[in-house]
Amino acid sequence: MKNPKPKDKPTDSPKGRTSAAGAKPRTTRRRSLYSAAEVREIFRRFSVQRPEPKGELEHVNAFTLLVAVVLSAQATDIGVNKATRALFAIADTPEKMLALGEETVGQHIRTIGLWRNKAKNVIALSEALIRDHGGEVPDDRDQLVELPGVGRKTANVVLNMAFGQHTMAVDTHILRIGNRIGLAPGKTPEQVEATLVKIIPDEFMRHAHHWLILHGRYVCKARKPDCWRCVIADICKSPEKSTSEPAPLVPLDDIDPIEVAEAEVAAQ
Repeated sequence: MKNPKPKDKPTDSPKGRTSAAGAKPRTTRRRSLYSAAEVREIFRRFSVQRPEPKGELEHVNAFTLLVAVVLSAQATDIGVNKATRALFAIADTPEKMLALGEETVGQHIRTIGLWRNKAKNVIALSEALIRDHGGEVPDDRDQLVELPGVGRKTANVVLNMAFGQHTMAVDTHILRIGNRIGLAPGKTPEQVEATLVKIIPDEFMRHAHHWLILHGRYVCKARKPDCWRCVIADICKSPEKSTSEPAPLVPLDDIDPIEVAEAEVAAQ
């Protein structure tokens, strides 16, 4: 008499092994802590507070915006603006930038961190724009990230500000807010970006990343949030918040230069 064939043993475990039936392990999805109605109200208030938010990097066209964002990596907007005012006055196209040459570009941006490597990238991306795109900045993310010194965040900023596309450029402020208040939890900028793009109503996407950046820079600060200045304090689900009383919802004038300086110092 033959021995009975042993039954297959299940091999499922929390670590990702599958069962005999081949079922895939469950993955933990990071979801927003907010309902659709709450998300809409958050961005409605931001839109009232800052109807037409603007980026703080100075530029005159899509090309100078692209260069400014590339230069802003590991640098402050104030520092980049100081360095690029004279540069953009004489080189506001890829052709003019290339004609200056790496050494001259480097002299203009010496006050910016990693200026030598950034000067190389500026010249290289100028060459690439002339060679591959007729001197024009492309309005396509895949084409932008192929340019020297251009990553996904830089591409998203350019697509949003220069071309009006509904992109989400996740910087340190947005990454912090997404996790701190539970709006878009994620370990990486890409995870936070994916959630924000999914949950933010389309009518608010044009300015959403600016609203979040400005909120993180001037209210929900890295070291300690100024909850008393927060217009969404009553909606916020952060365990760190110190009040549930929202600040008055009124349109804000231009940011106080003193606040800008204080925020930049705190970020260093």
